[in-house]
Parts: sequence; structure tokens; C-alpha cells
Amino acid sequence: MRRTLAVSLTLLTVTALATPTTAAPAAKPRQATLTNFAFLPAETFLPGTEPSGAALGTAPINGVTPPFADQPVQGFSGLVRNSDGTFDAISDNGYGTKANSADFTLRIHRIAPDFRTGRVDVVGGITLTDPNGHIPFPLTRPDRVITGADIDIESVTRGADGTYWMGDEFGPYLLHFDRAGRLLAPPAPLPGVRAPENPAGDPNLGGSKGFEGITLSPDGRTINALLEGTVAGDTPGTLRLDEFDIAANRFTGKTWKYRLEDPNFAIGDAIAVDANRLLVIERDSAQGADAIVKRVYLADKRDRDEDGKLDKTLVADLLNLANPKHIGGQADPFTFPFVTIEDVTILDDRTIAVLNDNNFPSSSGRTPGKPDNDEFITIRLAENLHADPRVLRRR
Repeated sequence: MRRTLAVSLTLLTVTALATPTTAAPAAKPRQATLTNFAFLPAETFLPGTEPSGAALGTAPINGVTPPFADQPVQGFSGLVRNSDGTFDAISDNGYGTKANSADFTLRIHRIAPDFRTGRVDVVGGITLTDPNGHIPFPLTRPDRVITGADIDIESVTRGADGTYWMGDEFGPYLLHFDRAGRLLAPPAPLPGVRAPENPAGDPNLGGSKGFEGITLSPDGRTINALLEGTVAGDTPGTLRLDEFDIAANRFTGKTWKYRLEDPNFAIGDAIAVDANRLLVIERDSAQGADAIVKRVYLADKRDRDEDGKLDKTLVADLLNLANPKHIGGQADPFTFPFVTIEDVTILDDRTIAVLNDNNFPSSSGRTPGKPDNDEFITIRLAENLHADPRVLRRR
């Protein structure tokens, strides 16, 4: 059953103690608290758009039968806050692979929550295109609308001029789009790093392990781009964070290392707090009752313990949130048990927003056998971030 674009949304606020992961012995952090909960129904589609999901076959997936008459609004893998209370959320490559996503068009969706009513509308959006032929390899569509078989966008940030920068996993590339979604320049590759999907060949990075998190510096001059996977030859479980100079349109060669809690884990997103610190979502690859690690860390480039990696402080555990009032009809404690949690943005100095990627129709972390909704939560931290004021003002 297809739904309209009007969706239900409630604000979630949690409180968490910042606890250094390197402290020994570390005091157990206070349990975070759920205060509101929101969701975008899994079966939300853009009316009047092109059919999608043909390569998924015709057998039901979590009770949903493809293909779909319209494009689904799903796969949220990056989030940008707007000044009017709306958010821009990007859809990733579609259904998980190049082979099955050729009829999924890449898009920025604008979602407008009304926290008084608990509802949100998808009020608009733009489709990504390459009308000037900047992408050097053949695209799926002759009209140069970009699909999930061409590029896998997994992260987004926005410059002061209103243009969008997006991180891709197939290159990995950085891509620069104007406010209408038109590609402005050739994709910028990360020197010396290639994914299996890169047409240049000779990969040294795992499939779909490219730029999972990108974030603009407070001064607006550089982008930090965080890989999801470990480059061959690097220590297992370490991820490169690379600096990109916007004016020069190139990577500077400056890099840091982020250490995962386990080499089998992955990051979901990143956003700058100031020139030295950023928030990073870290997760395991399980869902539902099997999920163990879904966390938000504060990572510091200054490496005060001199171990060659970013220092990490836990600021929110998304699998253990107190919910004594049973907000949204959910249990106490509340968990955010999704396989992919891929969106984080700063709302104020103690509040962040987090959103999952529901991998429609494949993920079923909330209810086995049913496709996950996109759940939108906000998290209020126990301590201020002391963020750069420019980050807090940025829209």
C-alpha cells in the first residue's frame, strides 16, 4: 500500500554523558533518555515519478512486493539543516548495488517537520543531473539524470554559497552540485585510493567503502572526508580522514586516522563541531536484537594521547535510551537498532539530530519481516559541545 508524502514525526531528545573510550577505569555513563520519537513510513513514494525497483524481482521483500510504480523516498544517507526548520536529506544509490539501482534516481529531499502536530511533509526536492558531461564515464540514462548505478552518494554538506558537496563510495569521489542539483565539475577522486566500482581499476578499498561522512570546516574553506573502509596496507580498523581544499578543488594530502572499536564496525556519518573536533556515528552491521554497537562519538584530531589516531569520547549510546513514559508506544529502554544509521547534524550546542537509512525494502531492524521506517530522532547531550559559533549559525 503506497502512502502519501505527509508523514508522522515526533521529536526525540536524549541526554547522555560524555565518557572517554580510553579512560581506565571509566565511569559508566548516565543512561540517555527518550523524550520524543518520529518516523517517515517505509512505503512513502513520490507521486507521478518513474517506476523503480525492477531489478529486485517480483518476490515480496519484508512483505513489500517490487517493482514500484513510483520512486520511493528512502535511503537517507546525509542530512543538512535549513534555517526555516526543514532538512535536506539525500538518498543514496537506491537498493544497495550498481546492478539493482539503475532505475533509482538520486535526489535531495526537503522534509518539513511540524513538532507541534507530530507531522512532517516532504515539501520538495531536486534530482541530481550532469547536463554538462562532467562525469567522464558513461551514465545509465541518456538524459544524464544520475542514478544509483552511476554514483553512490553517502554524505552531504553545503557551502556558504548554497551549493552542495557530496561524498561518493564508488570512486571514492567528492562531487559538487549547484542549488538545482546540476554537477558543477568533474568528480574529485581521492589520490591513491580506488574502490572496486571505480572504472580506473586496481582497487585498494572494499566495495562501497568510500566517503561515508563529509563535513565542512567552520571557516568554510575545507571539507573533511571520512572513508567507511580501511585502505589496503593500513592497520585494520583504521579509517582515513582526508582534507579537501575547496578553492583549489583538490585534496591537500593532509590526513588523520579514525580508529573503529572493532575492525568489523563501520562509520555512518560525521559533522564538524569545530576546527579540531567532529561527531562520528559508529555502528556494527547487525540489526534488531542482534545489534550491539550504535554510538555517537566526539572525535578530536589533536590526538592528545599521541597514539596516532583521533581521540574518541562517547556522547550517546543509541541502544540504551531510558523511556519511562513509553514515548511513541516504545519499550523502556528504547533502542535504535538499525543496521545503518547514517545521518547526524548539530541543532544547537547540546542537541543533535540522528536519522537512519532504512535500505527500503531490505532492512527490518525494528520489526522482523516488515520494512524499516526512516526514524528521525534528536539527542540532547548532558554537556555542551562548546561548538564553534559558526557551526551553530550555519544553515
